[in-house]
Amino acid sequence: MHKTSNQPGSALTDPVRYPSGASAPVRTKRAFVLVLLTLFIPGSAQIVAGDRKLGRVALRITLTVWALALLTLFIALVNRTMLLSIVTHPVGSLIIIVVLVALALGWAYLFLNTLRIIRPTLLAPGMRPIIAVVLAVSTILASGSLGYIAYVLNVSRNAIGSIFNAGPAIDPVDGRYNFLMMGGDAGDDRTGRRPDSLSVISVDAKTGESAIISVPRNLQNAQFSEGSPMREVYPEGYNCGDECLINAVNTEVTNNYQDLYPGVADPGAQATLEAVSGTLGITVQAYVLVDMDGFAKLIDAMGGIRIKAGGWVPISGPVTDEANGIHGMPDGWIPAGDQHLDGFHALWYGRSREFVDDYARIARQQCVQQAMLKQLDPATLLTKFEDIANAGTKVVDSNISSNQLGSFVDLALKSKNQPVKRLTIGPPDFDASFSTVPDFDLIHSKVQEVLAPANSPKADDAVVTPNGAAAGTIVAAGPLAGNLPASQLPSPSADFTPVTTTPDGTPITEELLNGLKAQGDEQGIRDLVATNGQCAPL
Repeated sequence: MHKTSNQPGSALTDPVRYPSGASAPVRTKRAFVLVLLTLFIPGSAQIVAGDRKLGRVALRITLTVWALALLTLFIALVNRTMLLSIVTHPVGSLIIIVVLVALALGWAYLFLNTLRIIRPTLLAPGMRPIIAVVLAVSTILASGSLGYIAYVLNVSRNAIGSIFNAGPAIDPVDGRYNFLMMGGDAGDDRTGRRPDSLSVISVDAKTGESAIISVPRNLQNAQFSEGSPMREVYPEGYNCGDECLINAVNTEVTNNYQDLYPGVADPGAQATLEAVSGTLGITVQAYVLVDMDGFAKLIDAMGGIRIKAGGWVPISGPVTDEANGIHGMPDGWIPAGDQHLDGFHALWYGRSREFVDDYARIARQQCVQQAMLKQLDPATLLTKFEDIANAGTKVVDSNISSNQLGSFVDLALKSKNQPVKRLTIGPPDFDASFSTVPDFDLIHSKVQEVLAPANSPKADDAVVTPNGAAAGTIVAAGPLAGNLPASQLPSPSADFTPVTTTPDGTPITEELLNGLKAQGDEQGIRDLVATNGQCAPL
């Protein structure tokens, strides 16, 4: 009696802590409130209706997490690069993953404890399954979200470890980062990879202004940069004959000159980087080599790409006439017009050169690159992250340091919505014969015009398309332009009309093109697909 008299009368009738004497509607309301408290203020349900010691510990953790979340938001606003560097750093990401998993498990335990506090047996029979469903959904929203974030970070961490190395960070040169993107053309019968496409993506380290400079694979007499070991072998340039094309550097160094690159993981790729650097007159600091299979899988993981194609593109069959480089009947065609391409067709769209020259293919490759960047938006990343990350591990090699990814991701975000300048060391910026006997002083001059900051005197010598912000293209004045001043040069845009009919108005179809092929009318096909270098991302 003495102990009972010491209990305040109001405490025993408190429906939150003592629901036994409460009415059924009050018990139901209490159950919903406790679930919501656990969802929005973890630990508060235990303080008001359960184990207060557990509640105090959980609430301290909750407040600490809120404080860290506010600090993270502050860092994101004032120093996004630092935040991205922490998230992409191997150790930093591991710590975040462990913390997230611990929080997810702890939050799940609090929901289970809340279920015990609710005491479902006191609820009306019809309300028990409803409360159970609400609590289960809340647990999935809370703990499941944290667990999923931890999972995504772990996938990202594994992908970063597979793709990038742990080497030293690189510094911008003349205020820019220059990355060499190589499409690897590997085969069982080859030692080393022969890059089938070479493009330098140059990004201003402060503004994110970017440019794509494409180097044709058949460029001759490539110049090695100062300090390159291959400069000692070819001091006058890579000039050993018609076979010495710039895309052969990789294989030659891999086969014959690996000893010149002690300690380098991929001597062939490094030598190719040095050849592109010397040829363009800039310092290319890093390379990424992607094999074709990985490229196709990456586009599939993104859900495909959307482009506007100017002309029909063949999916070439085997070569039947080696002397003249003539293929057999195409395995298929990619039509002109608006297209949504999967990985297989995007790969062929970027690599096909039958019936046209290499420069039409280069233009399509640039378009595919731009379409990928344009369509790799947050929604795509969120919904397809694991597939994209797994496909990304198909990147064959890169000398980009994983420790610097944060700053590069930040730079990519700056670049995403800016117009992209373009230059091709061939048509339309130089005539078709230029790659055979290139003028390197002229190349260096045009490269500097394209890389010049906006509104600078050199930038005025380059031509941005009338709708450059939409098309993201630029053409620099080259020999093809003759004596026209830069302001009068024609420039490609997204306003072209896809060629879908013959000159007499007959629709171009796969049957028509294959019929011409069966008749041996190669020139007739060339005339109909001559515009397939025109392309714009949608």
